[in-house]
Amino acid sequence: MKPVYKQFNVPPSFPFSMVYRDTKTEQRELPDHLHDWHELVYVHSGKGTFFIDRTFYDMQPGSLFIVPGNTIHRAFPDAVEPVTSTAVFFQAPLVMQPSLGEPFSYLQCLEWSRMNRRHHLPCGTVLQAELERILREIDEELRASEIGVRHAVTLLTQRILLLASRELGAAGVAQTSPPKAVRPHWMRDALLHIDEHYTGKIGLSELSERASVSPAHFSRVFRQLTGMNVTGFIAAKRIVKAKQMLQETGHTVAWIAAECGFDSLPHFHSLFRRAVGQTPAAYRRAADQDPPRYP
Repeated sequence: MKPVYKQFNVPPSFPFSMVYRDTKTEQRELPDHLHDWHELVYVHSGKGTFFIDRTFYDMQPGSLFIVPGNTIHRAFPDAVEPVTSTAVFFQAPLVMQPSLGEPFSYLQCLEWSRMNRRHHLPCGTVLQAELERILREIDEELRASEIGVRHAVTLLTQRILLLASRELGAAGVAQTSPPKAVRPHWMRDALLHIDEHYTGKIGLSELSERASVSPAHFSRVFRQLTGMNVTGFIAAKRIVKAKQMLQETGHTVAWIAAECGFDSLPHFHSLFRRAVGQTPAAYRRAADQDPPRYP
């Protein structure tokens, strides 16, 4: 199974979307998905597991998950007590504001999440109540669709990001909840190894040999725990790296393809176009014309 590259059918002038209080089941949950929009997921009730990038997290009521753009993720709801959650999607231009003379950005919590590779923010009762209220207000604004609705939704989204950044500052990195322990133990090692070597020659045979299990067993457990196969996971990470390099460097497309681990330029073009919906060159031109999308 390959990750789904989620698309958003919204006007460019208002890059925002929300799925409010949606109850997830194994049948209704999307496969692993990947998009260049930022995502905030708040858990209202139920339980499950959230796989984000390379780490597994427990989904519990009152948890806020911070998922920067271009991060592979998938939720696995519990069969008995499925998760009910709200997902907020947005692009950086929606919330970007002048610094006003202080070192703060509404993207600060997303920067922290990306840099520290940690995506779970447990919330105290006061913050939970505030988040529940804000999310309800956003839903009401979208339903009523009165004059100024987009400005109201933007302000409320900024409020969530401000609260998350303050909570991270108050709690400190050491006090955020530890990731879920993964069994078997070799899975965590495999995910870390992939994360460090995905641009090189790496595949199922090497990974299973390192884990001291058969390729068939490795593949079965990897798919069971992450929801996708090894090849699709590595390809997605390479695409993410390529998108970043197309935006941030002036290297040629051929150089980027080789640097990201693709066997050939045609293979890179084919996978990139299938994943992103446009060629690498077209993606770079669009990125040069648009405001920055990443923190």
